[in-house]
Amino acid sequence: MNRQANQDSEHLNMLSIFHYVLSGLCLIPFLYGMFYVIIGVFVGGAIISGGDVRRPGEPSPEVIGGIFGGMFVVIGLAFAVIALTVGILLFKNGRNLSKRKSYNFCFVVACISCALIPFGTVLGVFTIITLTRESVKASFDGQNYRQFGNTPPNWQ
Repeated sequence: MNRQANQDSEHLNMLSIFHYVLSGLCLIPFLYGMFYVIIGVFVGGAIISGGDVRRPGEPSPEVIGGIFGGMFVVIGLAFAVIALTVGILLFKNGRNLSKRKSYNFCFVVACISCALIPFGTVLGVFTIITLTRESVKASFDGQNYRQFGNTPPNWQ
C-alpha cells in the first residue's frame, strides 16, 4: 500500500470516529426537546386542573392549558425529532465512511453537518476536503483502486 492510500485510509477512519462523536453530541439537543415535551405536559395539566376561577367571556382552563402546554409539546417534539434525525444521519455517515460506501450520501451529509456550528462546520469542511481527493473517490467507487495499492473489501 502506498503512502497516499495509507493517508486516505487514516483520514477516513478519523473522520468516521469524529462523526460518531458528533452524532452522540446530538443527543444533548434531543434531551432538551424531550424536556420541553415534559414541561408542556405538566404545565398544561397544571393549568387545566388549576380550578375554574374565571371571568365571563374568558376561555376555559382546558382551552388555555391545551394551547399553552400544546405549544411546548409541539416545539419540543420538533426540536427532538430534528436532533435525532441529524444524529442518525451523522452516525450512518460515520459507518459509510469507515466502510467506504455511498460516496454521494457521505458528501451530502458532510454539507449538512456544516450547519452545526462550530463542531459540525469543522467536521463537514474536513470531510468535504477529504472526499474531493481523487484517490478517496476511487476507493469509494472501487474503480482504479489497484493503482493505489489495495482493493476495497467489497470489490466484485
